[in-house]
Amino acid sequence: MEKVLAELEAGGRRPRLLLHACCAPCSSATLERLAAHFDLTVLYYNPNIYPPAEYRRREAELERFVQQAGYRFPVVELPYDPQEFYDAVRGLEQEPEKGARCTACYRLRLEQAARYAAEQGFEWYCTTLSISPMKDPVRINALGAELGARYGVRFLPSEFRKKDGYKRSLQLSAEYGLYRQDYCGCVFSKQARGAEKPPEGGPI
Repeated sequence: MEKVLAELEAGGRRPRLLLHACCAPCSSATLERLAAHFDLTVLYYNPNIYPPAEYRRREAELERFVQQAGYRFPVVELPYDPQEFYDAVRGLEQEPEKGARCTACYRLRLEQAARYAAEQGFEWYCTTLSISPMKDPVRINALGAELGARYGVRFLPSEFRKKDGYKRSLQLSAEYGLYRQDYCGCVFSKQARGAEKPPEGGPI
C-alpha cells in the first residue's frame, strides 16, 4: 500500500476508491490514512451483523462520524439481507472464530464491494477490515486481489493496523465518542464473545 500511495502522491493523482466499511471505529483511522490520496466513497455492506438493531446502530454511527469529522465523502448503504450471510456460511456454523466461516464472510462482503466498484466505475477498492487485530489481513488481501481481478477493479492491499493504526482508531473513537462494539458482528461471534473478556478498547 505504501508504494501505491507514494506513486499517487508523486503523480498528483486522486483516483476514485470505494472503501468497504464495517463500522465507525474501523473507518476512523482508515479514512484519515486514505483521504489525502483518493476520491473516496464509503460502502456499508454488512449482512453478517446481528441483530438488526446492532446493524442499524453501526450504520448510524458511521454516518455520524463521517459528518462530524468533516469529510465530504458519500456513504452508500446497500440493502440489509442477513440471509445472504447465512447462505454464505451454511455448513460452517460450528467453525471457530477466525476460521473458514470468517473467510466466507470476508469473501461475501469483498465480492459485493468489488462488484459495486466495477458497476460504478471506481478504479480502486479496499476494506477497513485489516485495521482490526481480530482479522487476518493475509486472507483479506488475497481475497481482495482475487475478486478485484475478477471484476476489473484494482484492490488496494492493506494492513491498516500497522503504524499504530489500531491505536489511532482507539484515539479517534475516544475523541468522537464512538460506539465500539464488543463482538465482530455475526450471531456466532456474539455467542463466542459472551464468556470472553474483550481486549483493550473492545474487539472490532
